[in-house]
Amino acid sequence: MPRTPEQNESLRAATQEAIQTAAVRVFARRGFAAANMRQIAAEAGLSTGSIYRHYSGKEQLFEHLLAQASAGLDAAAERLQRDGSPLVLVRDFTMTFLADIVGERGALEFFQVINQGFLTDTPPGTARRMAAAQRSFWRTFADLVRRGQECGEFAAGDPEQVTGYYFATLSGIATMRRAMDDEFGESGVALVLRLLTGGRGT
Repeated sequence: MPRTPEQNESLRAATQEAIQTAAVRVFARRGFAAANMRQIAAEAGLSTGSIYRHYSGKEQLFEHLLAQASAGLDAAAERLQRDGSPLVLVRDFTMTFLADIVGERGALEFFQVINQGFLTDTPPGTARRMAAAQRSFWRTFADLVRRGQECGEFAAGDPEQVTGYYFATLSGIATMRRAMDDEFGESGVALVLRLLTGGRGT
């Protein structure tokens, strides 16, 4: 019996997800420049021809991952703009980030791939596009820090600088997790938040 359009769409979506997961693993291991579609196909357990039916090449595949990263930043920014305690909003964001990095290998690899593209500008244009998305997100976060300072939840300090140090801390945790594998356990959320609260109760 022929598949229904819904079944075909479900199969297509599942195949694309498998390709994207495989691409993240290959890009994380080899870097964008050294990776190729044959390696991604092997990682996904698919034929190379099957992958080319979904993506024209690794550039388009990386563009898709980049779009996912930008959408993730937009969604996180929207959550940080909600009403409520700035400390609670930042604590929730920190908990989610650390849980993803420590508990889910794919999230760590995805973070590494996007970070590689940002730092090396590979493929060309990645750094510029991710910098724009990051600046927008950091402005939202800095506004939340400012709000937290005004209501006494966060310690004094330049909000933009505090934001930079906060995200440098998260990036460092991700890097250490990658380098030390399972030896690096989940870092305490309260320890990270002390950068914002000045050591006050979190």
